[in-house]
Amino acid sequence: MSAVFSVAADDAVLEALFVPFETGALALPADGRVLFMRARDGFRLREMARPGWACAQSFKPFADALQRSGLSLAGDDDASRYPLVLVLPPRQRDEARALFAQAVRRTAPRGVVLAAMPNAEGAKSGESDLARLAGPLQQLSKHKCRVFWATPGEAVDNELLDAWSALDEPRRNAAGYMSRAGLFAWDRVDAASALLAAHLSVDLGGRVADLGAGYGYLSAQVLARCPAVTSIDLYEAEARALEPARINLEEALRARAQPAAFALNWHDVTQGLSQRYDAIVSNPPFHQGRADLPELGRAFIANAAHALLPHGRLWLVANRHLPYEATLASRFNEVRTVVTQDGFKVIESRGVRA
Repeated sequence: MSAVFSVAADDAVLEALFVPFETGALALPADGRVLFMRARDGFRLREMARPGWACAQSFKPFADALQRSGLSLAGDDDASRYPLVLVLPPRQRDEARALFAQAVRRTAPRGVVLAAMPNAEGAKSGESDLARLAGPLQQLSKHKCRVFWATPGEAVDNELLDAWSALDEPRRNAAGYMSRAGLFAWDRVDAASALLAAHLSVDLGGRVADLGAGYGYLSAQVLARCPAVTSIDLYEAEARALEPARINLEEALRARAQPAAFALNWHDVTQGLSQRYDAIVSNPPFHQGRADLPELGRAFIANAAHALLPHGRLWLVANRHLPYEATLASRFNEVRTVVTQDGFKVIESRGVRA
């Protein structure tokens, strides 16, 4: 995924999140310690943040942007509790509920959990859920967002806290793959990826990469369908996808007659790849939030071409309306549409242009 995102919407929710401090409804902790879960970089955050703030972000482009702005990222092993926990919940409800549970667990005694959500992205449901979990809320509305906060204590529903914490655990989806709430197509197999898998050449071999791998469906299919593949590297910007992908790839290898290896990479593909490959498969992202950003797919194509060996092949699936053919033709000598079906197209490209 790209670091490009919907700036207007993200700035609005950041602005709204900090309104309670402007009005005096809340004060920053005296010891300066704040945890910001699902933090996103922006002017308002840079203006407010102080030493002692820690930002948690699992999406690589957003994490990189925070670090470029000099903000500290919370380590995976950080289990500290904070007097103030800020949260930007996602739209997917199971994922948001799990995040609320994590925020409550990370809040120190008499501390505050403060959240903001755009009205159009489930804010009313988010406010209701935090109230169910943590007790009475205060709230305000600003910038087409809801801002709401609680002081978890004896009012916390501990049974609900455990149940919602478990919503973030990897689990089987309807297709039998391990996945996680909120990942792309987390509860199913994405139709475009399934179409690409069904038309892959069985003669793909050697070292392969999967760009934007998600929970690992395409990589597992490559291992199942292409016996000459000796290794596959998964590149995924969302860190929460890596554990389910690991499980899916281990299961795929156990079911495979030929030995192979795999590697998981938390990586923003738009920043380029350092390895070279015999083949690359990809169902590249083309949007962030509600905004269509076909330049994401074009960046994936460009970096795939750089990473392929001279004989290498790129197998790509995309929505039929996306204009990738010109980009592919500028990077490869041979570009052919393998199939067009159900609004998607599968394209094979060969012969990387020097």
